[in-house]
Amino acid sequence: MFLVMLLACSTEPPICESEKLFGVPSESTGLSGDQCAPTCSDCGGEPWSPPTYSTADFSQWRSLKLLNPPENLTSDPYADPLLHEDAPDAVCAVIREGESYKLQDFESSTAAKKAKALPTHFGHCGLCSSLADLAVYAEQPELTEPVRACGLEHLSDPAEAHVACLEELGFTTPCAWIWYYNTINTRKECAAPCFAALDQPWHQADGSLNECLQCDEDKSGPVFKEVAGRTRRNTGLPSTICRPCTEVRPLEHHY
Repeated sequence: MFLVMLLACSTEPPICESEKLFGVPSESTGLSGDQCAPTCSDCGGEPWSPPTYSTADFSQWRSLKLLNPPENLTSDPYADPLLHEDAPDAVCAVIREGESYKLQDFESSTAAKKAKALPTHFGHCGLCSSLADLAVYAEQPELTEPVRACGLEHLSDPAEAHVACLEELGFTTPCAWIWYYNTINTRKECAAPCFAALDQPWHQADGSLNECLQCDEDKSGPVFKEVAGRTRRNTGLPSTICRPCTEVRPLEHHY
């Protein structure tokens, strides 16, 4: 039996207990559990927390074969960015075909369900929309440091070596390429604040992002979201970078 639970988040400012952000704090986060927790109370009128997914879930998602995988990037999407705005309730959904599946865009979760499709994230499908990439996002709430490590380790190496490092983290090849270009663009646009923040937590004491992550959010985030499709925020997954509940789309994954 397949089940996907979708709850509509309010577009008003979050009404969260203790004004908490959504995430799973670690030493790198710089925030306490009083400031950030994997719960939002402004979605559908009831508090919502994502379920705990197991290694069996991750294995099952990875075992399913994607029949229409995206092509690898052949050029830098930051060089000539093409951005568009999705319909507010647009989703990328999974259509199961035995032990395989396809990904397809729908205008809403209602339209997806009519087609017997299971929404896997809000917004259009992209290079990181596969269930294999979902497994990486769900299994590793801390990706900032290992992705950064790949960038530093392969600072002067060919792109393929950097991408191979990202693939070792579990990303599919198409997804690894957009993470690579995101890293290169952030290095170009945010070198000064990011090198200054190498030993800083992700957040400042007031809950705002440190200068490096804020620069990455502003300078690299829009293109990354456009090309990758899946983010943890639009997938209903917490990370060690805490986010306002208004940016989170509650979604549970059972395929």
